[in-house]
Amino acid sequence: MPVTAEPVRTRRHLKQFIELPYLLHGRDPHFVPPLRGDCRRLLDRRRNPFFAYGDAELFTARQNGRVAGRIAAVHNPRHNSAHQARDGFFGQFECVDDPSVARKLLDAAAEWLGVRGLDTMLGPVNFTTNDECGLLVDGFHAPPTVMMPYNPAYYPGLLEGCGLTKAKDLWAWAFDPRPLGDRLLRIARQAERRQQITIRPLDLSDFPAEIIRIKHVYDSAWQHNWGFTPMTDAEFAAVAQRLRKIMDSRLVQLAEVAGEPVAVALVLPDLNQALPVARGRLSRFGLPVGLIRLSLAVRRIDRTRAVLLGVVPRLRGCGIETVLFARTHEAVMACGYHGGVELGWTLDDNPDINRYLARVGCTHAKTYRIYKRAL
Repeated sequence: MPVTAEPVRTRRHLKQFIELPYLLHGRDPHFVPPLRGDCRRLLDRRRNPFFAYGDAELFTARQNGRVAGRIAAVHNPRHNSAHQARDGFFGQFECVDDPSVARKLLDAAAEWLGVRGLDTMLGPVNFTTNDECGLLVDGFHAPPTVMMPYNPAYYPGLLEGCGLTKAKDLWAWAFDPRPLGDRLLRIARQAERRQQITIRPLDLSDFPAEIIRIKHVYDSAWQHNWGFTPMTDAEFAAVAQRLRKIMDSRLVQLAEVAGEPVAVALVLPDLNQALPVARGRLSRFGLPVGLIRLSLAVRRIDRTRAVLLGVVPRLRGCGIETVLFARTHEAVMACGYHGGVELGWTLDDNPDINRYLARVGCTHAKTYRIYKRAL
């Protein structure tokens, strides 16, 4: 039977859209089943602040009467305004190992974006570059860390077989728990004295104001990065509230000079170590079975992910990066997270940050790719 792709219009079809990754990857030892509630929240036009300015269409592909793939076509006007571009995006890509299904999905997304006058399709991006994005193309040896995507090794071949090519690679870095070298610590101490830097952990009692400080650094430090679009206040607040549930405030370090926030390091416990026990649900039959399992498993987390480590442009190269790195490493070790740190992502063509991470002992561990296709 021919493969068909149709937009998601009913609750039943939305449920099938959400359930597909669990069906495709349930036996993959590296697949970390996300909480279904989080998946629904991301796709909900009333609860996801992205939909206050952007739009998306969800599609499922059917083969022999069964759902065989899914995709989201995404229109982000804020991205195009910030970059003077006419880009569309695709995301939420899941597919059986069948080129005909992948092609049908990508064609459906491309048609939806083309009707809106867009010139290029980039992805996968879910729904902005501030969310999960990229397709894993190297580093299939380990499960993903928190807030990073995962896909089987056959996915890159599907996209490339449909004519998509590399737009940008994103690198994830690994850092083993070990004492920092004397030279790095000496540089950090000297920079801290010279710049009169104050480094402190996040103050949860002043959380709303702390979020404003972090957003100030985030918008400034990443403003010139490829693909970066500042989050709206509503988006940033939503992300902050979501992260507050899983963060260890001791692992969020703010650097200030004369009271002004100038750098931030955000490290999260790797919730993905615990998530598999919940099997994608916090409750079953009205009982908090998944929540109880997850609460117990969280206690065994020993890995972390450094989501952010950024310095405002005017103070880069002054040693603040090293001070922040050293302080964050100290906090991670002191809090008992001895299983390793994943840092990233970074852009593959950002030599300054990549050289710096290599110099302080990090190793390039995984590569995620943003693909492109002309419309």
